[in-house]
Amino acid sequence: MKKLYQLQAMLVMLAGGVLTSHAADFQVSGPDGQPLALVMVTRSATQAPVVDASDNGYPASGKLQQGTFERTGFTDARGHVHFPDAPGTMRVRLRKPGYKDRVINPAVLAQAASWRMETETDPKALAEQRPSNAWTSTLLPGRDNLRKEFLLQCGFCHQQGSAFLRRERSSGDWSTAIQRMLHYGARLSTEAQKEMPALLAAHWKDINAHPEEVPAGTPWTPALANATIAELPIGDRFSQMHDFLQHSNGMVYVGDNLQDRLYEINLQTGAYTVYRVPPQPGDVLGGLLAGRLRDFPKHETHQGIHSLVEAPRDGHIFLTPSYQRRLLEFDPKTKRFTAHEMNTGFYPHTVRMDAKDRVWFTLALSNQVAMFDRATQKFTTYDLPFRSFMEKLTVRLTPFFFKLIGWGLPVTNWVKIDHVSTGVPLPYGIDVTPDGKVWIARLHTDEIATIDPDTGTVTMIPTPLKAPRRLRADRDGNLWITMYNESAILRYEPATARFTQFQLPVQPAGSDTPYSLNVDRKRHQVWVNGTNSDSVYRLDIASNQWMNFPLPRHATFTRDVEFTADGHVLLTSASFPSWHIEDAQPTLIDMAPAGNAP
Repeated sequence: MKKLYQLQAMLVMLAGGVLTSHAADFQVSGPDGQPLALVMVTRSATQAPVVDASDNGYPASGKLQQGTFERTGFTDARGHVHFPDAPGTMRVRLRKPGYKDRVINPAVLAQAASWRMETETDPKALAEQRPSNAWTSTLLPGRDNLRKEFLLQCGFCHQQGSAFLRRERSSGDWSTAIQRMLHYGARLSTEAQKEMPALLAAHWKDINAHPEEVPAGTPWTPALANATIAELPIGDRFSQMHDFLQHSNGMVYVGDNLQDRLYEINLQTGAYTVYRVPPQPGDVLGGLLAGRLRDFPKHETHQGIHSLVEAPRDGHIFLTPSYQRRLLEFDPKTKRFTAHEMNTGFYPHTVRMDAKDRVWFTLALSNQVAMFDRATQKFTTYDLPFRSFMEKLTVRLTPFFFKLIGWGLPVTNWVKIDHVSTGVPLPYGIDVTPDGKVWIARLHTDEIATIDPDTGTVTMIPTPLKAPRRLRADRDGNLWITMYNESAILRYEPATARFTQFQLPVQPAGSDTPYSLNVDRKRHQVWVNGTNSDSVYRLDIASNQWMNFPLPRHATFTRDVEFTADGHVLLTSASFPSWHIEDAQPTLIDMAPAGNAP
């Protein structure tokens, strides 16, 4: 299969007339002519192969495409960076905090391999270089609880401090935007809905007038000179590349949540195939939440692909369709989808497998966990406890609220939302520890839960920090948990019932919103999504040493982490909507990190 993809990729390049090849040893200096270290150098093709767009702007289902990687490296202490030879006409972008971006076009690139960067002195331009977390760190000084609530409820689709969001708006404009976000699913409290528009309008007006108040972001470290990043553009400005899977067959599978398409990608060649996830009879656009995306310019989601997991027994992929009451199964060999219908639960969310070939997933809006036993083809659901009678009543009314949303009625205007989101406890991330226990993070209740599959017993455990979003188990059976609006992760040791806190190594301190993480069990490392900082973090468990890796595009909002067998780290830029991302282009990100040899 790999040789077939390589041959097809070669044929596509030859057909396009791409016959030239450029060496890539580059030297970068500062204004004084001295070598400049830690310059982010990104090389991209000026003309990528034409990708089919016959299916409403996307490739026809099942038709092989050829993508082109953009490649990024960092200069070493000598100001030097090397790229492998590549065919075609290229351009290079140079980027380093405190310096002006520079783009080297093909004509110049062909003549010289040494360039000089200029220092940036304009306070506004310096501030605009800085990531979202630097901007949001200036929000609501002295009001930490309100700031955390705002980041929790208004920062899970896209960054709040990006260029798209920090521009000046009137309080009326902010009120309209907040109401739209509530319709999409935010749970900002009723009190905050009234207070935040004026606060945001005044704050961003002040900061834009005084850009020098935006602090610097996390410093780049010399070890980055050993790291390389490859980005494969997939989808478009209307896509949301939510979660993905590194499969044992070597392919990467990415789900487009807004367009109901599954991407099958060859990391070695950049060749990929898109499979349109077929709706089931009776499905309507938007699924059970048909009114939620009524004002979104373009979407083709009947099911809403959310999370993916591979079944070790046969390699089948299970996908959670958040807009339906079902579980989807995809066979990578036959390319066929199978729908397993449920008669209970709402919003299938994060999915994992256990050693007994059972599929476990959270049902985020019905406060449940579901298990699908492949041997019996039957579902079992586990109810999580409610915090109050009112919460139980609200959850029971979820089907009625869905109908109101489908009719376009403003449910959020009628139901008061408190600061702890009563009515939506939101079981979110899930994982299975080596002993077979199932663990869940419940976002709005500041708890994790465990289910004993043998007895069905559910145990709730409060967390010492707020907003546990996603969690993963390491090889020792310990849980690692992202605390979304706390800029931290927790380790929970079931054997001792002990939590340990780890603050992210971000500057300004406490300014990131880690959406997810994953544990590289082979290398005993935790990788954390720097969702608000255009980065990804690595924690070495044995030494407790952190490292931060900046990503090439501004406003890169990531939600998931996977690993290849040779130690590469995979991410997707998964902003909703994708037009927030620099160049409005979502990508699959393949990073070979420093010090991560097999």
